[in-house]
Amino acid sequence: MESNNRRSFLKTMTAAGAGIAALSNVSQAADRPKGAKYMGGFIAPKLDKVRIAIIGCGARGGTHYHHLSAIANTEIVGICDLHKGRAENAKKRVLKNDATRHANVKVYAGDKDIYKKMLAELKPDLVYVITPWELHAPMAIDAMEAGAHVCVEVPLCLTVEEAWQIVNVSEKTQKHCMMLENVNYGRDELLFLNMCRRGVFGELLHGEAAYIHELRNQMNDNNSTGSWRTYHYANRNGNLYPTHGLGPVAQYMNLCRTDDNFGRITSFSTPARGRALYAKKHFAPDHKWNKLEFKGGDLSTSIIKTTMGKTIMCQWDETSPRPYSRHNMIQGTKGIGNGFPTRIALDYSKGELPEAVFTALAGDKDHTNFHGWTQGDKLKAVYAEYDHPLYTRMKADAAKMGGHGGMDFIMNFRVIEALREGQPLDQNLYEGIQWSVVGPLSEASVAQDGASVAFPDFTRGNWKTTPPLPIID
Repeated sequence: MESNNRRSFLKTMTAAGAGIAALSNVSQAADRPKGAKYMGGFIAPKLDKVRIAIIGCGARGGTHYHHLSAIANTEIVGICDLHKGRAENAKKRVLKNDATRHANVKVYAGDKDIYKKMLAELKPDLVYVITPWELHAPMAIDAMEAGAHVCVEVPLCLTVEEAWQIVNVSEKTQKHCMMLENVNYGRDELLFLNMCRRGVFGELLHGEAAYIHELRNQMNDNNSTGSWRTYHYANRNGNLYPTHGLGPVAQYMNLCRTDDNFGRITSFSTPARGRALYAKKHFAPDHKWNKLEFKGGDLSTSIIKTTMGKTIMCQWDETSPRPYSRHNMIQGTKGIGNGFPTRIALDYSKGELPEAVFTALAGDKDHTNFHGWTQGDKLKAVYAEYDHPLYTRMKADAAKMGGHGGMDFIMNFRVIEALREGQPLDQNLYEGIQWSVVGPLSEASVAQDGASVAFPDFTRGNWKTTPPLPIID
């Protein structure tokens, strides 16, 4: 497994390096190929039952196959992993949820290309790709070309070239390709989305997004995440994992949908220190991690400018000894919402907000205090008024099923619900692509001492016709 991961990584990174060098050659769209169709707002034919195949049964895989097998009107038809024992264990857990509905589930294991046999034999409606990053794009493409919709763990791609390949195949096959950005389904992220849609923050001007999560201990994994991610952190220097913070903020701002789109990015990284120090402290001098030259900075900071001149600060740090944070901030002309901790500050006079909300923010004053935060118990009135109806509907099931506080279950439920009811998916193809290419574009910017790099328009101008994500109840 380790040698396979390393070979796959090196192959991908060679391509990625070439991609950075040739970025200017792939940053602009060619005409949409004949017969291809724009996928923003795409609605697939309804499925009474969704037949699902799963590729990858590691840490994230367990969450997904547990949820999907528990959701009504699904059938898990195939489970695939390099390790047969892991795939068989996944089958047992699936059957435990519903042995009748999933009675015919087949296991595929032992070969890096065995998933292709699964796709050909089972012809699933939907494929979940839950594998190392460098396999996401090729497996997604294979799944769509085999006739399946596909949901892919983050990020969706590693290079701009891969991004275009995914876009072209999805548009050609008319199959959904959704990136599984679970944080968009967190309670507070849904709260802020609803408040944005109801205009509470006014005209949106600036956002801040981050994923701060010290994960150096993953380097101890011999056959899981750390065994392959460590090579990325050693050999790539940029904002490699931006989507947890960026996804919600981008949807607040309607980026890729009607109002605005990604314009340019400039990025810087700190020196690389933390992982080399961790390796020196925790592993023998001749250990593989002590033979790596860690090039990726401990903290990456990117500034994104939208086509309409709005700004987003996006940070990523999985190395520094900092408390966990998915910093989540949206700022507009009437106020600001901020996460970790959750708090708001608004600029409103009496009578301009629902009474309970205004009283919570202003007390006995005639105007809210935007010089101080409203947080803690005072937010109860805000939640009561602005909790997203999807969260309200799903909170009991989400609490029962779990997955990062229930957000994972809400996300997986919504995928199945949309396919069965003939709705667009909550995160369309182009959103997942745009959020993911922050990785390679930031690498290009860092390599050029913070030079501004343009985002390709993967919609080919069609984002202007795509309505904002509605408030789904």
